Amino acid sequence: MIRVLVADDEPLIRAGIRMILTSADDIDVVAEATDGREAVELARRHRVDVALLDIQMPVMDGLAALAELGRVVPDVRVLILTTFGERENVLRALREGGAGFLLKDSAPGELIGAVRAAAAGNAYLSPAATRHVADSLAAAPAEAEARGRAARERVASLSEREREVLALLGEGLSNADTGRRLHMSEATVKTYVSRILAKLDCDNRVQAALLARDAGLGE
Repeated sequence: MIRVLVADDEPLIRAGIRMILTSADDIDVVAEATDGREAVELARRHRVDVALLDIQMPVMDGLAALAELGRVVPDVRVLILTTFGERENVLRALREGGAGFLLKDSAPGELIGAVRAAAAGNAYLSPAATRHVADSLAAAPAEAEARGRAARERVASLSEREREVLALLGEGLSNADTGRRLHMSEATVKTYVSRILAKLDCDNRVQAALLARDAGLGE
């Protein structure tokens, strides 16, 4: 079972999310929090696999809770769930280690799929969030150029094969698809991904994928 924490200060929202998630036979909502600080404590106490965090919460907001979870319980996969689609929030959530970002008006099936993807170690971006990320990467040329230089310096330590794997991460390919593209077993791809994350000091595949895009890999 995938153990899930739902954090939102609105009881009706939490109830709706719980109803959707528990309709899946492989998901169990084991804790609910009303603010970010409580979310961090409950995630630690209940050893959850995935935490769904609203951005706008009292005491500690979702993005601050995301950063704190990364320090306290780094194995928890965090999905940011919000009604706000500002691209700044999307990018900050992903760069700080979030496993994905989806809006509260997402379809029930999309919510369940996002939790399953996060639990499996994959990234998930709703179509709306993907558009915001694309817009941000296309905006602010000076900032993008600076990010690109920094990213190219970081990936310079990778071997040619590791850069090939990273480029496919940047395209959003799964381990299985990457293996087929590069004629490698899925287990070998997983080994490469773990090595890449360690070398680049990335918390997860999403951060590595963003770094690949910034570095221009695969273009």
